[in-house]
Amino acid sequence: MEKKYILTEPLVASIAEIKYQTKIEWRNGVLLSDEPVSLGGQDLGPDPYTLLLSSLASCTLATLRMYIDRKEWTVPEITVQANLFQRIVEGKLLTTIERAIFFNQPMEAEQKDRLLKIAQSCPISKILKNEVQIIDDVF
Repeated sequence: MEKKYILTEPLVASIAEIKYQTKIEWRNGVLLSDEPVSLGGQDLGPDPYTLLLSSLASCTLATLRMYIDRKEWTVPEITVQANLFQRIVEGKLLTTIERAIFFNQPMEAEQKDRLLKIAQSCPISKILKNEVQIIDDVF
């Protein structure tokens, strides 16, 4: 089976001697990730949980904007709040992500329901809701 990658080039992340500060290089620049001060970092960038939730939020917003624009609806602003929590259920770690979508204007229930379905179909939602494999190599 041939692999069809989503990214043209893989992102590259590295860490040097600054405690927990990670440099993430992507096709157009560099992003810093860090841990909060309470965990020994300097909080100079989003932590890994924030990066994960940011992927979901930005994908949700972009997917909704594409749909709203295609329908030619007037929705000037959309906001997403996201958080997660974990607990052990039947001996397994269960992670629950909560996503709240705000359209910041009055909207009919039917339109909101349709937009919720669109949000739930964004590519990152689909990844997170389905089985994910991680294939590791060490060089």
